[in-house]
Amino acid sequence: MSEPHRAIGWKYDLPAIHAPSLVKPGMADLDPPPNHVDEIAIEIPRPPLKLRGLSLITGTITLIATTSITAAAIYYNFFLATRADLEFIALFLGANIMAILLLAPYIRMDIEQPRDEPIRFNRQRRKVYFYQYKTDLFHPFSIKRWGIKPVVYDWDDLTAEAYRLYAPMGYGGLMEKVMISICKPGTNEVIDRVLFADSIETGEQYWAIVRLFMQQGPEALPDFVHSPWDWNEGVHSNPFDQRAPKVQWPAEMDLESRTAPPEEHR
Repeated sequence: MSEPHRAIGWKYDLPAIHAPSLVKPGMADLDPPPNHVDEIAIEIPRPPLKLRGLSLITGTITLIATTSITAAAIYYNFFLATRADLEFIALFLGANIMAILLLAPYIRMDIEQPRDEPIRFNRQRRKVYFYQYKTDLFHPFSIKRWGIKPVVYDWDDLTAEAYRLYAPMGYGGLMEKVMISICKPGTNEVIDRVLFADSIETGEQYWAIVRLFMQQGPEALPDFVHSPWDWNEGVHSNPFDQRAPKVQWPAEMDLESRTAPPEEHR
């Protein structure tokens, strides 16, 4: 069987789901800790934006500026100039439309992305539930391609992967993340890949915690130093976070992800 395909920037795989997991130094001091832990499931936080509002502010200012300049250019050509320069007008209109198409997706993400995109690992069902906000940069105004679209996968089909790559300077240079790839059952064909953590160190700690929980249960976890953060009702220092959409699981998935299967299915 061939090896699973890895994306650009892949460095190594984290320990497999069945590899023994132990309590590591610093694990108890993880901040933020899991959102919730009980006998059935553990929920890991996944805040999507570190600085919400930046794209909204800068993008809006840029669009106002480009639109104003375009409007002024059109007004000058049609009402003040001796002869309208259609090529000049087309150039400004094209630049304005391009700015809208480039900036609109990031402004929309700033407004619509939820406060958290948690992942629930159900030990009894051996299922993993991802609360996800989907985006499509090439269709910034689409309704179907954007929005909350949770997915569920089997625990046995998951692999955690560490990625490290250098991005353009505007993105801060070195970028690290841990992704979870999902393979088609019984094969190495990757059918999906989702973000697990935005740093390798944090991702390794969460992955060790999740594996420990799935293998041995909540009793094996350390006593976390920090209290879980209430992402929906907590007091956020950033005013844009305070106005972000709250996490709201679909009712059926919410119930399933927090409960054990009926006795006949165990």
